[in-house]
Amino acid sequence: MHPSMRPSSSSPVHSAAPPRPVAEADGVSRRFGATVALRSADIAVLPGEAHALVGRNGAGKSTLVGLLTGLLRPDAGVVRFDGGPAPAFGDTRAWRSRVACVHQRSTILPELTVAENLFLDRQSASALRPIRWKRLRARAAELLGEYGVDVDPALRARDLSVGQRQFVEIARALSSGARFVVLDEPTAKLDARGIDLLFAKLRALRGQGVAFLYISHHLREVYALCDTVTVFRDARRVVTAPVSELGHRDLVEAMTGEQPSAPEGRTSRAVPPRDGDAPVLLSVEGLTLPGGVCRDVSFAVRAGEAVGLAGSAASGNAQVGEAVAGLRKAAAGRIAVAGRPVRTGSVPHALAAGIGLVPEDRHAQGLVPARGVGEHVTLSAGRRLGPFGTVLPSRARALADRMIEELDIKAPGSATPVAALSGGNQQKVVVARALAAEPRVLVTIRPANGVDVRSKEFLLGRVRRVADEGRAVLVVSDELDDLRMCDRTLVMCHGRLTGAFGRGWSDRDMVAAMEDVPGAPGPSEEPGSEGTAPREPGPGEEAGDGVRR
Repeated sequence: MHPSMRPSSSSPVHSAAPPRPVAEADGVSRRFGATVALRSADIAVLPGEAHALVGRNGAGKSTLVGLLTGLLRPDAGVVRFDGGPAPAFGDTRAWRSRVACVHQRSTILPELTVAENLFLDRQSASALRPIRWKRLRARAAELLGEYGVDVDPALRARDLSVGQRQFVEIARALSSGARFVVLDEPTAKLDARGIDLLFAKLRALRGQGVAFLYISHHLREVYALCDTVTVFRDARRVVTAPVSELGHRDLVEAMTGEQPSAPEGRTSRAVPPRDGDAPVLLSVEGLTLPGGVCRDVSFAVRAGEAVGLAGSAASGNAQVGEAVAGLRKAAAGRIAVAGRPVRTGSVPHALAAGIGLVPEDRHAQGLVPARGVGEHVTLSAGRRLGPFGTVLPSRARALADRMIEELDIKAPGSATPVAALSGGNQQKVVVARALAAEPRVLVTIRPANGVDVRSKEFLLGRVRRVADEGRAVLVVSDELDDLRMCDRTLVMCHGRLTGAFGRGWSDRDMVAAMEDVPGAPGPSEEPGSEGTAPREPGPGEEAGDGVRR
């Protein structure tokens, strides 16, 4: 019997045969050249089960997803559905009837409409029957309405927000009729309300017998949703257990093979006190972006300081970070580095001013898959590679090698295409590229997005070090762990700054402020900024500093 099917010692043994797995991989192995991605790995998912798959980047999770969805062929072992063999490799229609997948990397086609993306390859019952567009669009609106997404089904996908595109992807997979669904980091681009709606839908489908393989780096989601968890480490399965029987610390230990170095949910690094007399390196005054994304946003970041910009996916915080880095043109307002204005909507001007960026979506905004690691790392460090705009190969190689070592990027060499790296190592490449230019101001948008526990700790520590070296850091995120190492955290809601916290905030207060919960901490005066009206200090505050303690 597969280990995941064994009853625990406290469970009564029934004479009835255990249910047949809706999907299973038995002793599967897969190698990519010299790299062993999976080694005799197993997993079994039962009907109606929410089964979590967790592990560090490079543990083999993505390869297993490829085998379970027909994108890869195993070198050894077998994949089964309902006890029978998997469809033949390359039989796309047969695979889609057995398994649906929400991939970590978006598969939405931007030039197609919302309805066309939702019903891709199933617009009509057969190739000979005409597409009934009115009915298709009505069904699309109905499906998205279940997730609280109110968009015109005739709208092109390129015009949707990141969160809306993610829900189109999720709705497409969950409406396919497959009884087994793989969800690979489905909440990475959703806010708290979106996650609640998704989980409610998943629970309803489980009641209908649909089974899920749920892959996430957010362990709280695993405990909130899943019955069973399987941990992969070093290309093989190391444990399968009921979620209720595996504590947070035990789960982290199984993922890493090491004892956790810090209490759960907390960074082990103490944040140094900030110097209130340090010069302002980044100032944002009255920033307003087109379309009402944000309005009259003002704040400042001093040398040696890391400032968080918290908010849900719909708060506008990510767009503010992109505007600072030159990706968005402002409708009004001013951005300056060390007092010198920076032209908005110009990435070259932002780079020249000394602003570095770790973007939100490494696939869409940070990587060229076929290019090598070394090329990526040195892409924005032109002034360090040679005089008068020239590139000296020896300098480029030396810088690439140093950044690969400094960021602990696991790659055979600097010429290795980034497409061959795990997600965590790809994120390290993106961070390395931003750091290689030695920016005076570092903007990071969800800097540890889609990485495992240890990689997250490493990357956040490296970002913190930039501030400790006397530069300015802006951390834009809705992840509480990303924000803990910040000296101050500003909160955005509905396009405006609505609060400010000092160190030592509670999860409850921060989440309440981010989600605009009634009774949450209200707006506070932001030191060193303009355009934010002062107010009387409230409980727990001191006059003049505008920071909640």
